[in-house]
Amino acid sequence: MKTADIIILDFGSQYTQLIARRLREQGVYAELLPYNVSIDTIKTKSPKGIILSGGPASVYAKDAYLPDEGIFDLNLPILGICYGMQLIAQHFNGEVVPANEKEYGKATLNLVGKSELFADTSDSQTVWMSHSDKVEKLPENFKELANSENSPFCAFGDEELKIYALQFHPEVAHTEFGDKILKNFAKHICGCESTWNMGSFAKNECEKIKSQVGNDKILCAVSGGVDSSVVAALLAHAVPENLIVVFVDNGLLREGEAKQVSDTFKTKLGINLISIDASEIFLTLLKGVIDPEKKRKIIGNTFIRIFEKVAAKFEDVKYLAQGTLYSDVIESSSFGGASKTIKSHHNVGGLPENMKFELIEPLREIFKDEVRALGLELGLSRDLVFRHPFPGPGLAIRIMGEVTNERLELLRKADVVLRQELKSSGWYEKTWQAFCVLLNVSSVGVMGDNRTYENAVCVRVVDASDGMTASFSRLPYDLLENVSRRIINEVDGINRVVYDISSKPPATIEWE
Repeated sequence: MKTADIIILDFGSQYTQLIARRLREQGVYAELLPYNVSIDTIKTKSPKGIILSGGPASVYAKDAYLPDEGIFDLNLPILGICYGMQLIAQHFNGEVVPANEKEYGKATLNLVGKSELFADTSDSQTVWMSHSDKVEKLPENFKELANSENSPFCAFGDEELKIYALQFHPEVAHTEFGDKILKNFAKHICGCESTWNMGSFAKNECEKIKSQVGNDKILCAVSGGVDSSVVAALLAHAVPENLIVVFVDNGLLREGEAKQVSDTFKTKLGINLISIDASEIFLTLLKGVIDPEKKRKIIGNTFIRIFEKVAAKFEDVKYLAQGTLYSDVIESSSFGGASKTIKSHHNVGGLPENMKFELIEPLREIFKDEVRALGLELGLSRDLVFRHPFPGPGLAIRIMGEVTNERLELLRKADVVLRQELKSSGWYEKTWQAFCVLLNVSSVGVMGDNRTYENAVCVRVVDASDGMTASFSRLPYDLLENVSRRIINEVDGINRVVYDISSKPPATIEWE
């Protein structure tokens, strides 16, 4: 079993995955595990420290999420964040109560005394709060390390046991010295070294894939997107003679995308590609389907059935490789029941139970920004590596309601305009993801003195680093005006354009 420098026990916080990201940025490999994982599993990982994440529950509630108490007997440094802080307080006989005033958002933290956890940070600093409970009484032998206006014990710890607790979230960008606090814990308190990088990851994954695949064949599903392209490049390094790369045109792609994928793999990457046009199959199965979860499951199931037919033409095809990311797993899963399933990604929750393949998902433990770094490490072009993300279910989840050929064409034409305007203005490279959503509403308009009653589209452009959190891009008004004018003038059937200014969370990046 793979070891980890830091184990993060997930109690359901929307920010848990960010803890892992921040530590990996320091070169420290951190892994998320469900809050109720067995102590034996934790021991096999040989961690140097443990972090208890935040979560939506209360530690004094009847159905509180509780870890194996054996974690406190491992003699390892422990850092509790928000809910994790309250778990530490409760375990060591402190007192946790509902707060009179809930704290959400920015707050000022004031340090009390000295602690290695806060080394090289300011005595007064901005932090990010998100809690409705507070520690009323400290456990014996624990000392106050910091307070805020509404939290008398905003941070406390036992320097001898090396157990620390924070009411705020150091993992979010809004916390001024969050990276430094996590670095102090991992490197200075736990003694972790900076050994995690994409070079070592690529080498380890290649060795693991060779060992797992042996003489069997592996079918790699590609879409032309960043994730599947990086997987294909990694497999081409690891098991070139065993690799079968398949591209399925599901009829849900953007304008000219099928040809672009073929050219990229055959010409630029030198990888033989089997291309299959299955657009009629997918569109037939999606007819009349409106529910987004059903769309995802139909698409995921159909992909697998097509791959199985391709595999039947070869001998010894035992494995299917795909570009599943950590963010896909987190959004599609419910770790120990603590976190909520946001949506079933077609390559995770959308897979059929009776699948004939064994899955190989070499990117399953890394985030999008890490995938990009891996792509560069493998020699892929910057144009490909920094391409905007495109979902596996394609335009099906960017069409609200039923997916039809007519609605797909409307969306494709609008999407072309948006991408052209972003690239010509230089904003494509400045943003994380940009796309149009065809809404399932029509609105009244006027064109050439005539009344129209046509479709509305929503433009969605976001800034992010890993896709787990995102904020809407502050595009110039002139650019937005150009996009709107061109879509309405050039795409018959659309008479209104709106701009999505919601962030993730609470919204997701994609609409479905």
